[in-house]
Amino acid sequence: MKQMPTKADILNWIEANPTQANKRDIAKAFGIKGAARIELKLLLRELEDEGHLEKRKKSYRDPDSLPPVSVLMMHAPDIDGDQFAKPLEWHGEGVEPRILYIKRQTDPALGEGDRILGKLQAVKDQDYHYEARLIRKIGANPQRMLGVYREGSEGGRIVPIDKGSDKEWIVPAGLTGGAKDGELVEAETAGPKHRMGLPKARIVERLGDPSAPRAVSLIAIHHHGIPDAFPDKVIAEADNMKPAGMKGREDMRDMPLVTIDPADARDHDDAVWAYRDEDPNNEGGFVLWVAIADVSHYVQPGSYLDNEARKRGNSSYFPDRVVPMLPDRLSGDLCSLHEGVPRAVIACEIRIDAHGKKIGHRFVRGMMQSAASLTYEQAQAGRDGNPDDKTAPLMDDVIHPLFDAYAALVEARKDRQPLELDLPERRVELGDDGKVASITMKERLDAHKLIEEMMVLANVCAAETLEKKRTPLLYRVHEEPPADKLESLREVASESGYTLAKGQVLQTRHLNKLLNDAAGSDEAELINLSTLRAMTQAYYCADNFGHFGLALMRYAHFTSPIRRYADLIVHRGLISAHKWGDDGLSPEDIERLETTAKHISDTERRSMMAERDTTDRYLAAYLSERVGAEMTGRISGIARFGAFVKLDETGADGLLPIRTLGREFFHHDAESQTLMGSETGLLIGLGQRVTVRIAEAVAVTGGLTLELLEIEGKALPRGKQRPARGPAKRKMVKEKRKRDRIERKVKRKRK
Repeated sequence: MKQMPTKADILNWIEANPTQANKRDIAKAFGIKGAARIELKLLLRELEDEGHLEKRKKSYRDPDSLPPVSVLMMHAPDIDGDQFAKPLEWHGEGVEPRILYIKRQTDPALGEGDRILGKLQAVKDQDYHYEARLIRKIGANPQRMLGVYREGSEGGRIVPIDKGSDKEWIVPAGLTGGAKDGELVEAETAGPKHRMGLPKARIVERLGDPSAPRAVSLIAIHHHGIPDAFPDKVIAEADNMKPAGMKGREDMRDMPLVTIDPADARDHDDAVWAYRDEDPNNEGGFVLWVAIADVSHYVQPGSYLDNEARKRGNSSYFPDRVVPMLPDRLSGDLCSLHEGVPRAVIACEIRIDAHGKKIGHRFVRGMMQSAASLTYEQAQAGRDGNPDDKTAPLMDDVIHPLFDAYAALVEARKDRQPLELDLPERRVELGDDGKVASITMKERLDAHKLIEEMMVLANVCAAETLEKKRTPLLYRVHEEPPADKLESLREVASESGYTLAKGQVLQTRHLNKLLNDAAGSDEAELINLSTLRAMTQAYYCADNFGHFGLALMRYAHFTSPIRRYADLIVHRGLISAHKWGDDGLSPEDIERLETTAKHISDTERRSMMAERDTTDRYLAAYLSERVGAEMTGRISGIARFGAFVKLDETGADGLLPIRTLGREFFHHDAESQTLMGSETGLLIGLGQRVTVRIAEAVAVTGGLTLELLEIEGKALPRGKQRPARGPAKRKMVKEKRKRDRIERKVKRKRK
């Protein structure tokens, strides 16, 4: 047996492993066996009596911890100039933690008694416990604007970039933040609002050249009209919120629910757990728990928060920032399922059989306490046999059961046959200077798929429950492809040597067969892209038309109420259906369900366009330093004015202007999606491999212009031929397609 640990050793271990640490886990960690466990038990009891630990059932937890986002009250600076803060949401019974406020250069001065929302970072080996950085002052919500700074004799002014705004702002000397003439800046109101004269502003961030990377997302936000500043009444309402209590809730705090998110996740609104079903009638089955933040407790119908959330419709995500649907007091604090912090949830208990088929479910309104906040990579590494200090104690009771349950869900997915598109997603990685450091492929781990499958299942349960209880809801609808797009897909498939059968009701399994047939071939990406283009866009609707892509009869969004208003409506529906309280669907919610569906479908598209524009600009800025470089890609689109190429390395889409393809005239065939040279017979069509040179990359617009060097490994044809017209042209196109089909078939056979 190893030496008995000290009390400090035990407390440090529990702090480093803030999961459900029972006596067995602690004993295992310190190598304590046999009769020595009695001594450990006495040591733990002493820590309880001293207030350092609290025992809940068979687990020990450190009660002396604060959530990573907390409301703080400032003390006056001490004799050394350091300023400490008091935590206003302290629930521990031990010594109240000391919090040192770390001021940044652009932060306003804070006085004694000021209340702030702060981001906390635990520290060790100091005479204080946390360091806090300002998110914003409570009760202060300065208006922010984006514009170009212009120098003046004393200070300067800010000229807005919004097309619809001609309102300028005065920047007094001393509040310029060192901005230079012509720089893009972000500023906030400074001083009281006067009726006369221009308003005063303080520059809080210099973004440099308006075409610089850090300005890209802000310009897109303003260009697409995405609201990025919360009204004062909304902020005040959020600031007055207190953590939900236990009244009317099921106590789930002893369940080892965990959150699994990206490493840079800004909020944690879902937690999961799974274990083997002990019911002998469900041998090999599982019980799954999906717990979702109870946003509806805080955002009630008709409130300022509700009206603003509906107006925004959803959060918008960019490589360098997020525009949230809810203020950070909710999205980053009260509604975020932080590790070790009690949080209100609406949860679904789901029973599945050994083959992943759902055999029952129920919803509860509860209170949970996350056992751990994990990243996808952490969870996957644990499953693969490489657990770290955080996942090691969770392997037997959490990680392995979750992945085992996922294996069963995969069986059910194969039977259901949802659409299986294989389109790699690229991620823009920014450096500290705001510039694109790299373009990486998003890795698709089983941990990602595990969470996706559990969320899909919970969403199905929500739709089924509300239908059964005859409660209004918003469905997530995805209709099958229209006939004209389906015919275009058949054309592309046929030209590539594959078949998509006619004369039958289209099902996702038919498309999956096509995708599977093309997998691994040169045409795989083309078939995947063409299938994606044939799909309609999903939307929200008060009526159910099914979800074609997921192969589901009924589907509703329930799992992300922090960032989607549709989910909040579904949560309210569940509250009304179960009679959990008076914060369910209001008569106005029900009356305007159709208009809400239309509105939030529009805001979703608005965010997608802004996010896409931002990515295009970042990619153009990244490639602007590589003008003249040669790259490979594939023809991804055909238009009368030229062809689009998706570059292999970055995934950026560039234009081959038709004027750069040669002096000959190019015939555009919209039906076959081809361009054909009138003199050389050069045929340019979807999916062809090309080598191009970057001719121009404009960061401000996101425009990328390319020059065609090779097509299908061959240099562009030179010389003139007699122009082909009418029947001769059609015959030439037909013969060219036939040759291409034969060549592709020969290549596949050789492989």
